[in-house]
Amino acid sequence: MSRPPRHRSRRRQAGSVPLWFLLTAAILLTFGAFAIDLPRVTTVRNELQNAADAAALAGASKLIAGSNGPDWADAASATSVAVSLNASDGAKLNVGTVQTGFWNLTGSPSTLEAKTITPGLYDVPAVQVTVTRGASQNGGAVELLLGGFLDVLTTPASATAVAVAAAPSTVDSGGLFPMVIDQCVLNQYWNATTNEPTIDPSTGKPYEFQIGNGKLYGSSCEAGQWTSFLINANDVPTVRGLIASGNPTPISIGDNIWIEPGVKTTIYHSVPVGVTIVVPVAEQIVSHSYVPVVAFAAFYVDGSYGGSKKYIQGHFVGGYRIPVQSWGIGPDYGAYVAPRLAL
Repeated sequence: MSRPPRHRSRRRQAGSVPLWFLLTAAILLTFGAFAIDLPRVTTVRNELQNAADAAALAGASKLIAGSNGPDWADAASATSVAVSLNASDGAKLNVGTVQTGFWNLTGSPSTLEAKTITPGLYDVPAVQVTVTRGASQNGGAVELLLGGFLDVLTTPASATAVAVAAAPSTVDSGGLFPMVIDQCVLNQYWNATTNEPTIDPSTGKPYEFQIGNGKLYGSSCEAGQWTSFLINANDVPTVRGLIASGNPTPISIGDNIWIEPGVKTTIYHSVPVGVTIVVPVAEQIVSHSYVPVVAFAAFYVDGSYGGSKKYIQGHFVGGYRIPVQSWGIGPDYGAYVAPRLAL
């Protein structure tokens, strides 16, 4: 058997070296492109997400500012303005796709609902914004430094955020006034369709009612009564301290709070007038018993009267942001937590 000359074998080996080098270089450059460009694209997307989050929160803060339901127009405008305050990869952002509507906090449906729906218990006002780096948006698509080796010079990037204005399931210490309102009066004087107080046609303002004196609204609805929250107490110093400082510990939906049968007339002189207070709501009010909290409502105090009257007069309000930390998900009766991200 004859063997090929050694010099011919060496020529073949020598000829394979450039090919091997080219293949290896192509593979290394491909990995290099991924190693350099992927983190860069991730950074850009993170910047877009931060911008979308900030813009959605800015818009949601305007949703509860209206006196006749959510201020959709102001919320959309504030969202658009907030987008332009951000940048991505050195490119100033100038536009976002902004939508307003209702967001279901249970996740069903999982998309933004129309402003025209009749909101359910967990449908809350929301702002959705999408910020995109594309061919003609916000500085163009993201340029890839080594993408040319893969024949990919640019790539689009986008981020979406949804922020909501929602009622809480827990109110932290100091956020509640020691008065509990019966849910039956909310059914009469709260408009569940608009999430706003029901308007008295004779005045053009929310209906006024009295709490604390046993007056009935309808056949059996007593509007409200005093509470000492989680403790059983019925003395002036305790109630006066709760008026000044609020609930000493966080109160959540489902907690049982103590119902007072009434307090001395001097207590009514300690009630702040001309302010909005947040009160727990119960399904029914029974003297000298514990009842579970079902929600929290915002109530404006127009007057407080002692003597033989012994009642607080006022009306429900919408769009009131609770000044202390609050969290969770609860029915919407006018008291909101700070806007938060839902998506």
